[in-house]
Amino acid sequence: MTPEPESCRLDVWLWRARFFKTRALAARFVEKGRLRVARPGAEPVRVDKPSRTVRSGDSLIFAIGGRLVDIEVRALGEHRGPGDEARSLYSQALGH
Repeated sequence: MTPEPESCRLDVWLWRARFFKTRALAARFVEKGRLRVARPGAEPVRVDKPSRTVRSGDSLIFAIGGRLVDIEVRALGEHRGPGDEARSLYSQALGH
Protein backbone atom coordinates (compact mmCIF):
# COMPACT_ATOMS: atom_id res chain seq x y z
CA MET A 1 0.00 0.00 0.00
CA THR A 2 1.40 3.39 -0.98
CA PRO A 3 1.30 6.30 1.44
CA GLU A 4 -1.25 9.01 0.75
CA PRO A 5 0.17 12.04 -1.07
CA GLU A 6 0.46 15.29 0.89
CA SER A 7 -1.58 17.36 -1.55
CA CYS A 8 -3.98 17.07 -4.48
CA ARG A 9 -5.15 19.41 -7.25
CA LEU A 10 -8.35 21.18 -6.23
CA ASP A 11 -10.30 20.18 -9.35
CA VAL A 12 -9.29 16.54 -8.94
CA TRP A 13 -10.28 16.51 -5.26
CA LEU A 14 -13.70 18.08 -5.96
CA TRP A 15 -14.29 15.43 -8.63
CA ARG A 16 -13.15 12.57 -6.37
CA ALA A 17 -15.38 13.85 -3.55
CA ARG A 18 -18.28 13.79 -6.05
CA PHE A 19 -19.19 17.46 -5.87
CA PHE A 20 -18.94 17.50 -9.69
CA LYS A 21 -19.71 14.88 -12.31
CA THR A 22 -16.56 15.58 -14.31
CA ARG A 23 -13.17 17.04 -13.59
CA ALA A 24 -13.74 19.62 -16.34
CA LEU A 25 -16.87 20.90 -14.56
CA ALA A 26 -14.92 21.16 -11.31
CA ALA A 27 -12.13 23.08 -13.07
CA ARG A 28 -14.59 25.55 -14.65
CA PHE A 29 -16.26 26.11 -11.28
CA VAL A 30 -12.91 26.94 -9.66
CA GLU A 31 -11.84 29.17 -12.58
CA LYS A 32 -14.93 31.33 -11.99
CA GLY A 33 -13.58 32.16 -8.50
CA ARG A 34 -16.57 30.62 -6.73
CA LEU A 35 -14.56 28.73 -4.12
CA ARG A 36 -12.56 29.76 -1.04
CA VAL A 37 -9.82 27.72 0.59
CA ALA A 38 -8.55 28.18 4.14
CA ARG A 39 -5.46 26.52 5.53
CA PRO A 40 -5.67 25.66 9.25
CA GLY A 41 -5.48 28.86 11.27
CA ALA A 42 -5.78 31.15 8.24
CA GLU A 43 -8.60 33.18 6.71
CA PRO A 44 -10.33 31.83 3.57
CA VAL A 45 -8.84 32.97 0.26
CA ARG A 46 -10.74 33.04 -3.04
CA VAL A 47 -9.20 30.60 -5.53
CA ASP A 48 -9.46 30.74 -9.33
CA LYS A 49 -6.88 28.16 -10.42
CA PRO A 50 -7.91 24.49 -10.59
CA SER A 51 -4.26 23.50 -10.15
CA ARG A 52 -4.21 24.98 -6.62
CA THR A 53 -3.51 22.18 -4.18
CA VAL A 54 -5.51 21.14 -1.14
CA ARG A 55 -4.26 19.21 1.88
CA SER A 56 -5.91 17.33 4.69
CA GLY A 57 -7.13 19.89 7.22
CA ASP A 58 -7.94 22.59 4.65
CA SER A 59 -11.43 24.09 4.65
CA LEU A 60 -13.40 24.69 1.46
CA ILE A 61 -16.32 27.11 1.23
CA PHE A 62 -18.53 27.35 -1.86
CA ALA A 63 -22.15 27.55 -2.98
CA ILE A 64 -23.54 24.77 -5.15
CA GLY A 65 -27.06 23.62 -5.86
CA GLY A 66 -28.57 26.52 -3.94
CA ARG A 67 -26.76 25.72 -0.69
CA LEU A 68 -23.61 26.92 1.02
CA VAL A 69 -21.05 24.16 1.53
CA ASP A 70 -18.45 24.56 4.30
CA ILE A 71 -16.34 21.42 4.60
CA GLU A 72 -12.99 20.28 5.95
CA VAL A 73 -10.82 18.05 3.77
CA ARG A 74 -10.13 14.83 5.71
CA ALA A 75 -8.40 12.75 3.03
CA LEU A 76 -7.28 13.17 -0.56
CA GLY A 77 -8.30 9.80 -1.96
CA GLU A 78 -6.65 7.86 -4.74
CA HIS A 79 -9.52 7.61 -7.22
CA ARG A 80 -13.17 8.52 -7.74
CA GLY A 81 -14.98 5.89 -5.74
CA PRO A 82 -18.58 5.24 -4.67
CA GLY A 83 -20.56 7.80 -2.67
CA ASP A 84 -19.67 6.36 0.74
CA GLU A 85 -15.98 6.53 -0.09
CA ALA A 86 -16.35 10.07 -1.45
CA ARG A 87 -18.11 11.25 1.72
CA SER A 88 -15.21 9.92 3.81
CA LEU A 89 -12.92 12.49 2.12
CA TYR A 90 -14.52 15.41 3.99
CA SER A 91 -16.53 16.46 7.05
CA GLN A 92 -18.66 19.47 7.89
CA ALA A 93 -16.45 22.34 9.01
CA LEU A 94 -17.08 23.95 12.37
CA GLY A 95 -16.96 27.46 10.92
CA HIS A 96 -14.49 30.31 10.72
